[in-house]
Amino acid sequence: MSTSSPEAVKKLLENMQTDLRSLSMECKKKFPPVKEAAESGIVKIKTIAARNTDILAALKENSSEVVQPFLMGCGTKEPKITQLCLAAIQRLMSHEVVSEAAAGNIINMLWQLMENGLEELKLLQTVLVLLTTNTVVHDEVLSKAIVLCFRLHFTKDNITNNTAAATVRQVVTVVFERMVAEDERFKGIVEHPPPVHGNTNRRSVSTLRPSAKDAYMLFQDLCQLVNADAPYWLVGMTEMTRTFGLELLESVLNDFPGVFLQHQEFSFLLKERVCPLVIKLFSPNIKFRQGSSSAASPAPVEKPYFPICMRLLRVVSVLIKHFYSLLVTECEIFLSLLVKFLDGEKPQWLRAVAVESVHRLCVQPHLLRSFCQSYDMKQHSTKVFRDIVNALGSFIQSLFIVPNAGNSAAVRGLGSGAQGAAQGGPGTGGVSGNLTTQAAFEYRGTWIPLMTVSVQGSAKATYLEMLDKVEPPSIPEGYAMSVAFSALLDLVRGITSMIERELAIEEEAAAEFRETHPDQEWQLQPGKNRNIAHLVWEEMVSACWCGLLAALSLLLDASTDETATESILKAELTMASLCGRLGLVTPRDAFITAICKASLPPHYALTVLSSNAATLSSKAYSIQGQSVQIISPSSESHQQVVAVGQPLTAQPQGTVVLTAKNIQCMRTLLNLAHCHGAVLGTSWQLVLATLQHLVWILGLKPGVGGALKPGRAVEGPSTVLTTAVMTDLPVISNILSRLFESSQYLDDVSLHHLINALCSLSLEAMEMAYGNNKEPSLFAVAKLLETGLVNMDRIEILWRPLTGHLLEVCQHPNSRMREWGAEALTALIKAGLAYKHDPPLAQNQRLQLLLLNPLKELSNVLHADIRQKQLESVLQILQSQGDSLGPGWPLVLGVIGAIRNDQGESLIRTAFQCLQLVVTDFLPTMPCTCLQIVVDVAGSFGLQNQELNISLTSIGLLWNISDYFFQRGEAITQELEKEEEALQKQAQEKGETLNRPFHPAPPFDCLWLCLYAKLGELCVDPRPAVRKSAGQTLFSTIAAHGTLLQQPTWHIVVWKVLFHLLDCVRTSSTTADKEKIESGGGNILIHHSRDTAEKQWAETWVLTLAGVARIFNTRRYLLQQLGDFFEAWEVLLNHIQSAALSKNNEVSLAALKSFQEILQIVTPVKDSDKTGDALAAMGVPPVLIDPLSASGPGRPLVRSDSLVERLTCYNGAELQAPPPGEDSALEDSTLWWSAWNTWYRTGTESTRPPSGLTEKLSFIPSQPFLTALIQIFPALYQHIKANFSMEDLKKLGIILHGAVSVPISSDASPFILPSYTEAVLTSLQEAVLTALDVLQKAICVGPENLQVMYPAIFEQLLLFVEFSCKPPQYGRMETKHVANAKYNQIQLFAPAEWVALNYVPFAERSLEVVVDLYHKTACHKAVINEKVLQNIIKTLRMPLGLKYACPSESTWKLAVSSLLKVLSIGLPVARQHASSGKFDTMWPELANAFEDFLFTKSSPPDNLSIQEFQKNEAIDVEVVQLISTEILPFANFIPKDFVGQIMAMLNKGSIHSQSSSFTEAEIDVRMREDFSKVCFETLLQFSFSNKVSTPQEGYISRMALSVLLKRSQDVLRRYVEDERLSGRCPLPRYYFCLHYIIF
Repeated sequence: MSTSSPEAVKKLLENMQTDLRSLSMECKKKFPPVKEAAESGIVKIKTIAARNTDILAALKENSSEVVQPFLMGCGTKEPKITQLCLAAIQRLMSHEVVSEAAAGNIINMLWQLMENGLEELKLLQTVLVLLTTNTVVHDEVLSKAIVLCFRLHFTKDNITNNTAAATVRQVVTVVFERMVAEDERFKGIVEHPPPVHGNTNRRSVSTLRPSAKDAYMLFQDLCQLVNADAPYWLVGMTEMTRTFGLELLESVLNDFPGVFLQHQEFSFLLKERVCPLVIKLFSPNIKFRQGSSSAASPAPVEKPYFPICMRLLRVVSVLIKHFYSLLVTECEIFLSLLVKFLDGEKPQWLRAVAVESVHRLCVQPHLLRSFCQSYDMKQHSTKVFRDIVNALGSFIQSLFIVPNAGNSAAVRGLGSGAQGAAQGGPGTGGVSGNLTTQAAFEYRGTWIPLMTVSVQGSAKATYLEMLDKVEPPSIPEGYAMSVAFSALLDLVRGITSMIERELAIEEEAAAEFRETHPDQEWQLQPGKNRNIAHLVWEEMVSACWCGLLAALSLLLDASTDETATESILKAELTMASLCGRLGLVTPRDAFITAICKASLPPHYALTVLSSNAATLSSKAYSIQGQSVQIISPSSESHQQVVAVGQPLTAQPQGTVVLTAKNIQCMRTLLNLAHCHGAVLGTSWQLVLATLQHLVWILGLKPGVGGALKPGRAVEGPSTVLTTAVMTDLPVISNILSRLFESSQYLDDVSLHHLINALCSLSLEAMEMAYGNNKEPSLFAVAKLLETGLVNMDRIEILWRPLTGHLLEVCQHPNSRMREWGAEALTALIKAGLAYKHDPPLAQNQRLQLLLLNPLKELSNVLHADIRQKQLESVLQILQSQGDSLGPGWPLVLGVIGAIRNDQGESLIRTAFQCLQLVVTDFLPTMPCTCLQIVVDVAGSFGLQNQELNISLTSIGLLWNISDYFFQRGEAITQELEKEEEALQKQAQEKGETLNRPFHPAPPFDCLWLCLYAKLGELCVDPRPAVRKSAGQTLFSTIAAHGTLLQQPTWHIVVWKVLFHLLDCVRTSSTTADKEKIESGGGNILIHHSRDTAEKQWAETWVLTLAGVARIFNTRRYLLQQLGDFFEAWEVLLNHIQSAALSKNNEVSLAALKSFQEILQIVTPVKDSDKTGDALAAMGVPPVLIDPLSASGPGRPLVRSDSLVERLTCYNGAELQAPPPGEDSALEDSTLWWSAWNTWYRTGTESTRPPSGLTEKLSFIPSQPFLTALIQIFPALYQHIKANFSMEDLKKLGIILHGAVSVPISSDASPFILPSYTEAVLTSLQEAVLTALDVLQKAICVGPENLQVMYPAIFEQLLLFVEFSCKPPQYGRMETKHVANAKYNQIQLFAPAEWVALNYVPFAERSLEVVVDLYHKTACHKAVINEKVLQNIIKTLRMPLGLKYACPSESTWKLAVSSLLKVLSIGLPVARQHASSGKFDTMWPELANAFEDFLFTKSSPPDNLSIQEFQKNEAIDVEVVQLISTEILPFANFIPKDFVGQIMAMLNKGSIHSQSSSFTEAEIDVRMREDFSKVCFETLLQFSFSNKVSTPQEGYISRMALSVLLKRSQDVLRRYVEDERLSGRCPLPRYYFCLHYIIF
């Protein structure tokens, strides 16, 4: 119910009347005036109530009269009456019906009561009601009321005093509240107060409104009173205490800061009055030094007084809190004083309250920021903020360094006293450490307990609140430390959260701005403010970090309580993170270093940290925890040891110990890296280095994917882990992994910092691992892998530094290190390729190449284990991503192909597996431009010499590749041509020429050419098996797929591939080693035909030459369309020639076979005929037809340029050869003449006998070689016969003669000559005769002009005939007769001898040919002119003359019969041409031949049987008969001399001639009686010729007769002599025969 409601008014009236009645009753007797006044008052009230509607207003108007009776009642000084009156007055007041005048009267009356000491409590109550219920009391009245309350504060009665104190407080508050209300009322009205001149109080007050004026006067007097000066306004004050005054000042300042801030007058008071007062009152505290006031000092210093000091500090706190902006300079002084109070020399209580005050400041970060802005950032100003923080730090340090009596370690002696035991004192060891109940700090023997002093973030002071204490309280041990600790933590928390909040707001704004303006740079609109804010933050951090770090490090070192440790670590962590966000590198690194050091065992030599600490130690306040002694009972013994492990560094030796606190710090470190990785920047280095060492000490090792797992290499004293830490390990390992997983949320720059840090860490690990086989630290490598794997989505930005470093690791000499480097690198590459990138790799060629590049780089590493890893991963990549490698193929193939011979088999084998996979599965999926690389790679496997099987298999792969080209020809061509166009365009743009191998050829052909070139390289490999395989493959490929090539490409094939290959092979063969090769590795035996390098190369040469020849044969039509076919032909022939002349039988023979092959490209006769038939028709024996392959040359395919037609080619549609035209290139005689020249040169060289007598035999060609050589001629001749000249015939003759003259080795003779006795021709001799036969047949059917060659042929044949008696000499070589040489074979190792062949059968066959030929050609002009007959006779003279002395009996017999045949044909011709004189010279030859034969100088062999002899005599008779039938009858055509010779010869024959050696029995037979008889008969016949028709015939008769008469005369004379001599003996029988004939 409100006081103005009708009910309340009614009640008030009733109550007043009741009160007045009561008063009148009480005063009826003693105080009648009062009674009357009371009664008139009743009437007055009734009247007012009756007359007025607004009763309260009326009451107020008349309040002086209404109050009067009560005042009079109070004047009675009767307690009962006074109490009643005061109650009534209070009721009036509470209804606000007291006017100003009435109020004044009331106050005066109360003053009198006060002076009389009556109803003191009631008085106070009344004053309070009066002042609180309305605002009628002003100025002097108000001041009187206030003084009244003050006076009552200083009575003898405690209750009154206290009540008065409370009332004063309330009254002071009311005064100021009135002013605040007044300001509210006038808020809207703008006033222009007159300017204030000077600073006299009076003037300044005049501008204030009433309530403000009261407040001003009151405050001013309070200052006067505290300063012990007389008040201006509070007249009547008798006494006052400073403590009370300070309290009042504090409450006003604290409760009404707005008043002072809004009104200049009040601000003036603050500056001019309050601050000087405070500073003055502080002076005893400042000067005082504890323990310095000795009796001797002259002027004793005033001691600090706790109550005043404490109150002053409270005032200062308020001033700083509220009026800092007004009192910047003054606050600087206050704060500096405050800092001084923390000094160690000040009394303990003073330090405690000072530290509480500082704590109050620390929980107000905005205030701290203002300090920083106003002082630290101004030039010539005290660095107040820095000093506060440093003072706190020093304070904490001083607590440890100057222990108070009572808390030194001496008291807590080892286990002495209850306290020691409760603490789990050091004596009980670390195990019982967990019994410690109380949190505390311990440092170098100083033990300070830690108490809970206030809730986090609020500064609840204990001693600043002790307003009732007069004496300084005793401060419990550890209190100051606890407050300072809280202050420190609150300071850090406050600053960091404030700055971070503002940073967050700024970042939010930036993010919003970026969303709305993606194209602009973010700038906080008022650009200056932003920078200022940042500068302030940076200054704050810069100012405080040294002190904070010094204090926190010390506390961290000393802390024995997990919670305290956690708080300290959290503070260090938040500071580090803040510094990082502000980009303050030094402080950030300093805090991180502190955490790192705390994580590691003491004195752990970690260079990163020590170098960092060195830079810090130069700063102020670094009484750092790191200088602790090594673990000793006095120092760290209260820490629980949880792990013992190996140090990673060189120092300390032995093992190191990790405590629970180390592990706790490690977790903080992990937390820091995990949550604040983005701001760590370069200090990742510190963090990771420390983690690496901890991980090492704890024995965590990397596993798959780089995660660390507990596990220890068995080396050194192993790690000892307590169960406590064992349970932590998986958690730590998990956090470690998560830490690197969270790197995916870092921005690019931070990620780079992380990678760089890991790399440099890894470099250190590599340094340490050099030169020893100690287990290396793989932490960095493992974490690089982890980081790479989680950042796949932006792998590009970190790929180069990451892989660049891992590649270095891969080259490290320590195998474990290397292995992990390779593991990490290959895992990353595989993951990178498998990752679903956006855009996918297939469309991001650059990224794919980037990912694969390190794989290629691994090829440069020499270590086999790394290459093995590389190749294994290539295999895996092929198996998983082979289909999508696309542009990455060149790199992958490059890796597969980067094999070297020094790498060992297993590597090559793995690489080859990859290649096989590529060739079998991936050729269709790779870009066609890579096919060439595949060829190169396959080739390089062929060329490696570690593993023969791989070389051979890779040649097989090349064959498969060629098949693939063949099948996919069209597609490949299109793709390559498209690519070519693009390249061409690029090249033109750059103004360069397109540079690729075999350039002018089309790209698809180039692919083939690369394949051929590669096979060509393999054809000259040092290993015979490889050469053989490659050769076969090369020629098969060209044969099978050559049709695909464009015609111009064939030019390159011929010159760059085939001829180049031939050159190489020729060079290698001619220079090959002739040393015998012992059995090839293992137990492989080598056949004697392959037991030198030379012989093995010979095989290669043979294969190559045959292959090239076959290509020339089968592709002849194609090649002839090339412009330079003739040059190519020449070169080929040159190769054939050099091979044929090689000193190796195998090569030379094969060369001739190739020669034969290319010559059978011959005769494009009618299509139905095959070459074989044509040759057969010419009488060439079939042995000539391609000794290499029985079939005739296949019809080569014709070149067609349209692809479709080419493709039909490979489907087997065989195209017919074009019909030969007249000028068909096939008949190009230059080619054949070139071949003839080659043949001639080869023949000349090979059959030229060695010159001089050389001990070491020069090479003698083999029979099969010579045979083949000669067998070539007939085929060749068919093409050159048109222009075959005498000159050529002579050349041929020389070769034929030479070939036949070559002896054979006795080793070979049994194979060539089945037995000496058989009269057979060797195949060589057959060939020679065949050659001549072909020639003469050709002449026979040829034109007239050819027939001049007959004589030359005769001449050649006759030379051969001579061999029967005079075997040819081969140079000056000694040859044995075959019969003698043959048995040499029995002496196994006798050197081979050279055997002259048995030439008899050959000579005899030649003779038959001569006879036969002469038969045909006797009448030819040339034959007549060239005196062929004479030559025949001349040649036959030799065997005829030798007769029995001939090597073979058959020879002279054949010679005779041949002579008879020839003469039977030739004599008629001779007679015919007698007149021409062409035969003149023949007759003497003939006569001599008869003479030599019939009267031979050789005697018949002794073993000749009579039958044989008679046969021989019959032959002689035949000759004489020939003379009698063919010669003598035609004497008129015959020269006389000849006839004379014949006659003499007949005469001679008719006389018996015999050898004396015959036995009597044989004489009859051997006397050749028949022969003599025939001779004689012939003589007689021609003597008595009765048909003389011409003088010539007459002359022959005369001649015969004269010979006969002379003969008869002789006989008779001898007979007479013989008879006389014989006596009685009968004469021999032949005398009688002769006589009988004559007579």
